[in-house]
Amino acid sequence: MGKFTGVLLATDFDDTLFRSNITRAEGSPETEKRDAPVVIGRNKEALAYYLAQGGFFTVATGRAYQTFSPYRDRVPFNVPVILSNGAVLYDFSTDRELFHACLPDEIRRHALLLSETFPDVGFETHIGDLIYTCRPNEITWRHIRKLGLPYVERSFEEIPLPWMKLLMEHGSHDRLTEVQSWIRTFFPGQYEVIFSNHHLLEVTAQGVTKGRAVQRLAQLLKVEPQNLYCVGDNQNDIPMLEVSAIPFAPANCAREVRDCGATIVSACDQGAIADIIERLDKRY
Repeated sequence: MGKFTGVLLATDFDDTLFRSNITRAEGSPETEKRDAPVVIGRNKEALAYYLAQGGFFTVATGRAYQTFSPYRDRVPFNVPVILSNGAVLYDFSTDRELFHACLPDEIRRHALLLSETFPDVGFETHIGDLIYTCRPNEITWRHIRKLGLPYVERSFEEIPLPWMKLLMEHGSHDRLTEVQSWIRTFFPGQYEVIFSNHHLLEVTAQGVTKGRAVQRLAQLLKVEPQNLYCVGDNQNDIPMLEVSAIPFAPANCAREVRDCGATIVSACDQGAIADIIERLDKRY
């Protein structure tokens, strides 16, 4: 037993827990390189203290199993992890899914209509150990290089079902905003359509969000709502910030996150998680 017994802290992964250490040679996107993610020392020390005091810690990420699992040993989570923007709850201690929610099979037909309407948008979905791409563009290739996993290019008809989520990629945030509006107009109430960053728009099944998933995990752990805390930097994190007793965000967060009323702590690179644990230490 410790002062954080019964407390759950859930963090986004990219640019919230891990530092945003992207480097480019001469500013060229073709030579973009992202070093291996590192939890900075401040966060490591704070998390060691938090866990020693009985706290629950997890990651809630848009990454799928195959794109998150290479980093599992770098993150000191001690409860199941939320993957694919809430579509999967995965227990790495037993290597099994506790929950998953697939997109309906109609997504294949809807994605085809979408690609015909927006031919400049790239598409991506992750199944098993493969990344499937359809009509990839430069943003798609940059994302795949960042992930460093095997991929194949296929038509939508050739990509096996089911899909947990569908990613759409474009260099223009405004263009993806058009895509988001189009999906919500032509398929109302059928999908969650949310940004994970300015160039990545993601589709999951209706009702599948990080917020719903973190509530499901809290119930599993018997954590009371007033003891649930979440931190994230982008639009796909807002659903879990909305159910957080205090919503937190790193200083490098998107404007939409600031506008939702999140409590801003230091930037990802400066130890946002440590800042939160220091605040919780005074609260309990």
